[in-house]
Amino acid sequence: MITKLVRIDELHMDESAIEEAGRVLAGGGLVAFPTETVYGLGGNGLDEDAAARIYAAKGRPSDNPLILHITSMEELVPLVAEISETALVLAEAFWPGPLTMIFKKAELVPYETTGGLDTVAVRMPSHPVARAVIRAAKVPVAAPSANTSGRPSPTKALHVLEDLDGRVDMVVDGGEVGIGLESTIIDISEGRPTILRPGYITEEMLFPLIGKAEVDAAVRGIPEEDARPKAPGMKYRHYAPKAEMTVFLGSPTEVCGAIEGALAQAAAEGRRAGVLCTEETERFYDAPVKKCAGRRNEPESVARSLYEALRAFDREQVDCIFSESFEDSPLGGAIMNRLLKAAGYRTVGCGEFTSVR
Repeated sequence: MITKLVRIDELHMDESAIEEAGRVLAGGGLVAFPTETVYGLGGNGLDEDAAARIYAAKGRPSDNPLILHITSMEELVPLVAEISETALVLAEAFWPGPLTMIFKKAELVPYETTGGLDTVAVRMPSHPVARAVIRAAKVPVAAPSANTSGRPSPTKALHVLEDLDGRVDMVVDGGEVGIGLESTIIDISEGRPTILRPGYITEEMLFPLIGKAEVDAAVRGIPEEDARPKAPGMKYRHYAPKAEMTVFLGSPTEVCGAIEGALAQAAAEGRRAGVLCTEETERFYDAPVKKCAGRRNEPESVARSLYEALRAFDREQVDCIFSESFEDSPLGGAIMNRLLKAAGYRTVGCGEFTSVR
């Protein structure tokens, strides 16, 4: 398969390219396109075969649910069994935007899209290119991140091509995305609302509207291996660079000292090490490879730069990666969720540092 690349300026839409992307999706093909969070790999969410093509292109386990993308509340109605008052409140506040809600599914939605579950995840993106592509397709678009399963999510069209060139019909290049982390996922299908994946929409933002939400155990630890994931990113290793990564936990001063010790150990063992740091701490490290993930006092910059930094380590062919931690802000919880999954929950508490082998 030859993957067609088209470039679209969101301020000056190429209507013919948008219409072509819509035709590809409606016909069962796959189109990668930008959203405000990351690039998505789109397929017709009501087409069982298109869902299978998404899983095959990504190498994604078929029990890992896909998220349906829509552009209006009218499009939500036939996809779900019920739209609760909680859903209406959240939609009014955060749609279009980086929030995914999980509902009881309607019969119209195939189990191939939901990973075999009786629930369906739905999001209404705000990115103008994404919305134009979905409208042109005239179907709800199932769109997980446009990367090989388990790899860092793509924030640029180049990242999509690194992973999926030759596996998808079209890539719509709308430039670099704005947020850089996947949407927050909240389950409102039964009982108290439960956060299944943290993101740009934080617990603090949700609380005034719906009260205290539960946080699924999988957000803070490794879920049961035989449990069926209710949302993307819950069960499997995600967002991971090729090299083994360790996240160092503690205050910035403690973390810097512990990473310096780990770098010395790696050098003595002949391993090429990389450090994931910030602009404030970069100068403290004598490392073969250093990648800055933004500024510590601006967590939005860290979120926006994180996946590009992880992919850059692959290009530098490092043997191991030592990462600082980012726990001191509401958005820091989402950043740490991605880092810990990327590291396979491999961590070092700096007060207990002895070895990272």
